[in-house]
Amino acid sequence: MANIFDVASEAGVSHQTVSRVVNGDPRVRPATRQRVDAAIAKLHYRPSAAARALASRKTRALGLLSTGGPLFGPSSIMQGFDGAAREAGYQVSIATIARADDDAMLLQIRQAVDALLGQNVEAIVVIAPDSAAIDAIRAMPVSVPLVVADTGQYDGVVSVSLDQFAGAVLASEHLASLGHRSIVHVAGPSDWTDALERERGWRSACDRLGLDAPEPLRGDWSPESGYRLGQGLADRAARGEVTAVFCANDQMALGLLHAFSERRIPVPGQVSITGFDDVPESRHFIPPLTTVRQDFTALGRQIMATVESLVGAAEAVEPPLVPVPELIVRSSTARVSG
Repeated sequence: MANIFDVASEAGVSHQTVSRVVNGDPRVRPATRQRVDAAIAKLHYRPSAAARALASRKTRALGLLSTGGPLFGPSSIMQGFDGAAREAGYQVSIATIARADDDAMLLQIRQAVDALLGQNVEAIVVIAPDSAAIDAIRAMPVSVPLVVADTGQYDGVVSVSLDQFAGAVLASEHLASLGHRSIVHVAGPSDWTDALERERGWRSACDRLGLDAPEPLRGDWSPESGYRLGQGLADRAARGEVTAVFCANDQMALGLLHAFSERRIPVPGQVSITGFDDVPESRHFIPPLTTVRQDFTALGRQIMATVESLVGAAEAVEPPLVPVPELIVRSSTARVSG
C-alpha cells in the first residue's frame, strides 16, 4: 500500500507538500496540486484519517448519546442524524443509556460522556426525551458543543426539534372537523417534554375551538398501557360518553384499538381514534390509523447543520427548515354519528 513518501516521490515534491494538498492548504500552487492529485490517483493512496485530524485539528468525529431506548421516535432521530452526519463526512460514536433509577442512569450518562470525550469528538448530540437526563449532562464539564434533540430550552445547549405542539393541533382540529365536541387525550409520560408539548397542543386546540377536554389519561408509550386505559374508555364509550380519542403515540393507539375490539366498540363507527408518529405498522392496524407523521430525516439534517455551524466547519450551511408534522388521514376516524 502506497504511503505519503511514495506519493511525494511520484509527484516530485516533498512529503510536506503532499500533506498540504491532502489537507486543502490554499497556498499550494495549482500545477503542484495537479501533480500530487495525479500521483495519489495513480498509486491509490488513502490518507491517514488520524494524520489529517492532527493537521487540521478536526477529528470529524461526533458523539451521539440517547436515553430513549428502542421507542420509535428516539430511534428514528438517531437514524436520521447518523445518516446526515455520514453524508457530511463525519463518523458518529453512539452511546445508548438504558432506562434505570436516577442514580444508575446518571452514572451511565457520566461514563458515556467521558468515553465520547475520550474519542476527541467535536460535538455531542443528545437524544434524551426527559429533562432529568439533559440536566445531568449540562451539569458535567463538557468542553465541546452540546446539541439536544428536544423541544425544551436549556441554558448552555442548543435545542433542535420537530414541532410537537403543531402536530397535536393538527390531530385535534381533524377530530373537531368531523363534528366531535369532546376529545379525550391519552398522553405520554409527564417527564417527557414531547409528551407535554403534545398535551399542550391538544389543550390549546380544544380551548380555541370550544371543545370539551377531559383530564388526560396518562400511559407510558406502550401498547399495553393503551390497552389498559382503553378498557376503561370502552366502558365510557359504551355509555356514549366518548366519541373521539387523540393518543400521544401510535403504540398506545394500537392498545386502545385492541381494547375497543374486545368490547365490540366499533372504530370509527362509534369512536374515532388518532395517533402520533406514523410508525410503519400504523397503516396496517385494524382499522388503519389516522395519525401525525414526523419527518425524522429532515430533523437529522437540521441537527447536523446545527452541529456544523457550532464546530465552525467550512462547509457549514444554514439549517434547513424542518416541515411541520403532517396529518395522515386513514380509516380510524369518521364524522361523529348521530
